[in-house]
Amino acid sequence: MMIRCLLLCTLFAFVAAQDGYASQNGGTKGGAGGTTTTVSAAAAFQTAVKSDTAKVVYLKGPISLSSQAVVGNNTSIIGVGTSGVINGGGLRVSSKSNIIIRNLLINKVVGNDAITIQKSHNIWVDHNEFYSDTTHGFDYYDGQVDITHACDFITVSYNYFHDHYKCSLIGHDPSNAAEDTGKFHITYHHNRWNNIHTRTPAMRFAHVHSYNNLFDNIVSQGIHSRSQAQVLIEGNVFSNTTEPVSTYGFVIPDDSPDDPSGDFEPNGFANFGAANDFGTGKNNITATGSFTSVPYSYTLTPLASVRSTVTSGAGIGKI
Repeated sequence: MMIRCLLLCTLFAFVAAQDGYASQNGGTKGGAGGTTTTVSAAAAFQTAVKSDTAKVVYLKGPISLSSQAVVGNNTSIIGVGTSGVINGGGLRVSSKSNIIIRNLLINKVVGNDAITIQKSHNIWVDHNEFYSDTTHGFDYYDGQVDITHACDFITVSYNYFHDHYKCSLIGHDPSNAAEDTGKFHITYHHNRWNNIHTRTPAMRFAHVHSYNNLFDNIVSQGIHSRSQAQVLIEGNVFSNTTEPVSTYGFVIPDDSPDDPSGDFEPNGFANFGAANDFGTGKNNITATGSFTSVPYSYTLTPLASVRSTVTSGAGIGKI
């Protein structure tokens, strides 16, 4: 039965990855055609995911890491059931491509990101859960999924982000235009965000398509387009969110690592496609942009069904 399950899960991982921007640039197939292994110990996990040869690594945890595990090219990392738990450490994807990360729970990564993606392309982050706490202040933990340094063709889908300050950053610095301009084609869809202070996501120099996400209790600021980023926003639902969308370049204190009074960057751009439900929140839109369509096909969940669809479908144990 376990062999049959692994085979079916592997097949599903390969087929379903053709989704959002990760489906472009040749697609994202992860470890298709490579070796398959199941690991249950931290050292074995770090070794298994590191090489650049095609591979599918199943994590049957929980495990604890004291640092980030380095992920190689052509890799699928898939948690088994609800056991794919990583405590205290995360994953690093740097100068790599063709990677699938699914069905993991990564929590309480002190001083680093749960997943760091840099100088990489064709990455799919799907059906994971990320959490920490909001009792230690906004710099105790870093991001949950941070995507920086000219990454491209990435999809972040059906993840559950909760109980965290600074969630997901795209583009590491406003002075990095030379490297980043024309990159960061990223899709966020059907993610659940709850009790997050900011960065759902925050973006610089990016083209981000955000659709059918569910935002509950976003304390300070939700989607933030700054430093000339462009975002297309459609079919999202916000509840108890102070500022659902902003294109104003001001970086609020909750989001600013350098200045407790906040920082200023150039403004970004936003376009609204299909209708969104912003609840009682107030958007701060300074400029609309030219990003009004994407090069892939997608089907919007009806706005009235977004909450039930995302709540039941996002997170670990649901693939």
